[in-house]
Amino acid sequence: MAALAPAPVRGRLTEAAPLAPLVWFKAGGAAEWLFEPADVDDLCAFLAALDPATPVMGLGLGSNLIVRDGGVPGVVVRLGKAFAKVEQVDDTTLRCGGGASGILVSSTARDAGIAGIEFLRSIPGAVGGFVRMNGGAYGREVKDILVECEVVLRSGERRTLAPGELGYTYRHSNLPEGAIVVSATFRGSPGEPAAIGAEMDRIAAEREASQPLRSKTGGSTFKNPDGHKAWALIDAAGCRGLTIGAAQVSEKHTNFLLNLGGATSTDIEALGEEVRRRVKAHSGIELEWEIQRVGEAK
Repeated sequence: MAALAPAPVRGRLTEAAPLAPLVWFKAGGAAEWLFEPADVDDLCAFLAALDPATPVMGLGLGSNLIVRDGGVPGVVVRLGKAFAKVEQVDDTTLRCGGGASGILVSSTARDAGIAGIEFLRSIPGAVGGFVRMNGGAYGREVKDILVECEVVLRSGERRTLAPGELGYTYRHSNLPEGAIVVSATFRGSPGEPAAIGAEMDRIAAEREASQPLRSKTGGSTFKNPDGHKAWALIDAAGCRGLTIGAAQVSEKHTNFLLNLGGATSTDIEALGEEVRRRVKAHSGIELEWEIQRVGEAK
């Protein structure tokens, strides 16, 4: 451990840490090292002391992620409760820790009478992932509400970035490799808490009715190609209910893959690739993964 992190850490550093319990699919291998920093300073010091050749990956709530069965080399950084605070800055602005959930952010906005942030209620995951992936739903994206974000670069340097520096496109940013989003500032508009709450309830009910929320899933699997809905292309290609091992294309929403119990990450990823193959053969359209696939095959 001393060779990995010459500087002492105040957080928790675990060797060969299983990641399956920490991700929504409940599948996959271990992190070579899992670091859960005590605070931003702890993270900065750790990364600054870490061998620059050691890869670093951030982990939020574990949605939108396939961890391959061979595990993740280097260090996985997981932001815990110290990074899950949401604070009101002014009448329309919130400062949110990188580990704060979309439900917490949107609920805090509702209680403060801040509209325009309701869509985060529908995105599984945490602020760090939203910022990195330009998370979006119901016609809005993070780039529409982001004022700035604070990141710790792979070097350990702390830096504040404006939206224009992130190169946002659909479900993509140019956030530097190995950078960890430790906070983000979001701005909405004045609104009535009751109306905001009603919109959040509508979003929650719509998700419940259309998505397999109570299953082991990673969330939306493929990006929507221009002019198309991924689920409709998957359905038209005959993939509804398709299985490989214990992995299945959801019958409720075909852009979700499920672990029916005991599926390996290899099964899940292979099923996704088979879906891509069938959609390409049927429609000529190549689906692009939205779910991140990390680590090494076993």
